Amino acid sequence: MAFGKKSSGGSTTTTAPRPAPAAAKPAPKKPEAEKPKAAAPKAAAPAPKPKEAEPVRRIEERSEAYYATKMTIFNALIDTIDLSQLAQLDADSAREEIRDIVVEIIAIKNVVMSISEQEQLLDDICNDVLGYGPLEPLLARDDIADIMVNGADTTYIEVNGKIERTNIRFRDNAQLMNICQRIVSQVGRRVDESSPICDARLLDGSRVNVIAPPLAIDGPTLTIRKFKKDKLRLNDLVNFGSISPSGAEILRIIGHSRCNILISGGTGSGKTTLLNCLTGFIEPGERVITCEDSAELQLQQPHVVRLETRPPNIEGSGAVSMRDLVKNCLRMRPERIIVGEVRGPEAFDLLQAMNTGHDGSMGTLHANSPREALSRVESMITMGGFSLPAKTIREMIVGSIDVVVQASRLRDGSRKIMCVTEVMGLEGDTIILQDILKYEIDGEDDKGKIKGAHRGTGIGRPRFWERASYYGLERDLAKALDSLE
Repeated sequence: MAFGKKSSGGSTTTTAPRPAPAAAKPAPKKPEAEKPKAAAPKAAAPAPKPKEAEPVRRIEERSEAYYATKMTIFNALIDTIDLSQLAQLDADSAREEIRDIVVEIIAIKNVVMSISEQEQLLDDICNDVLGYGPLEPLLARDDIADIMVNGADTTYIEVNGKIERTNIRFRDNAQLMNICQRIVSQVGRRVDESSPICDARLLDGSRVNVIAPPLAIDGPTLTIRKFKKDKLRLNDLVNFGSISPSGAEILRIIGHSRCNILISGGTGSGKTTLLNCLTGFIEPGERVITCEDSAELQLQQPHVVRLETRPPNIEGSGAVSMRDLVKNCLRMRPERIIVGEVRGPEAFDLLQAMNTGHDGSMGTLHANSPREALSRVESMITMGGFSLPAKTIREMIVGSIDVVVQASRLRDGSRKIMCVTEVMGLEGDTIILQDILKYEIDGEDDKGKIKGAHRGTGIGRPRFWERASYYGLERDLAKALDSLE
């Protein structure tokens, strides 16, 4: 066998699991209810938590005795297995080996538990050793958009645009830190006291941020922005109500016509998702190069080159910035350049690329309106040390960016494309913008959901009409504009 075993005796956990099902939960509730009436508001606070954390109820039902038993068996397992040889096995074989040893440990220690509890224990311990521990059930669910771990005892999730607290917890901060290191090491990065901030990604492209002590006072803080396993398309956004069918058709024509697109929006507004959808209209024969801080985009085209920035090493050298990647793109014979997020002087190089034959390039940035997005591009170029007159920078912006798509997350948690705006030109020192369609809010229903519609602004012939005509799409564009409300 690949693992050496040590004899472990004793039955210290024999009595621990028995009171688990009945005694663990009712016991704390009764004293709180029998306290004086002055304490009634405090007793009411824990009551709603199970409702808020209902999506992970199966995990929350586990008792304190279960966690104590799990820790005892886990410690015995770590003393028994040879981790170096375990690493040489594939995932399925390693999981089976761990399950066999855990079953033996349960028998040796005379632990009393039901078959379902034992299966839960086996799955949890396998996840702790081989996977992401308590995060595994959350990562497996496709309806969770964000996972936020604030130390070992506090975990929040975002479902349907709303943040809810769960009772998922880790054994201690050491286990949480170990899982964080396991995640970031898969993409060649590290997080520890000397390098306590790290951006990384999961294998499916989900975005990960870790900030560790001493910067995070209450323990390691882990944030995961999950991506759906089924890659969304523009039709899915129509079904969700994020854009109208006519608006989706206009975006399709803009993508096919190789317009240069800038997607702006706030945090969590769906910019990356929308960028993924728009890249679906790129022709299969085009050479596309993506530049990202952490590779999140999931393009479907066969000819895609994915580039990712690199942080500095321990000595503080070896960093590769986004600007380095964008500049290098120009030497790689791209037809389109996709920048995951523009946040610095790479804005200048992206505009240069858009203006020198790389039509159909795209990027995202944080801004609350199309005009603010263009102002941010201007400020990024200025902060990059380019000593250019403001009018020259604005002429570059006008000559490079064709369309700005604004995405927002509304107060009810829904994500909408608020407007599709084209850049018309420069009048004096002012950039002229023209909305093609806008989302107008009409109120809200009885459940607090916002009601509204995407409506046209009466534009019959947008500036990119000639570009659409070049690709034979002018009739589709005219039909889509006519069908707007």
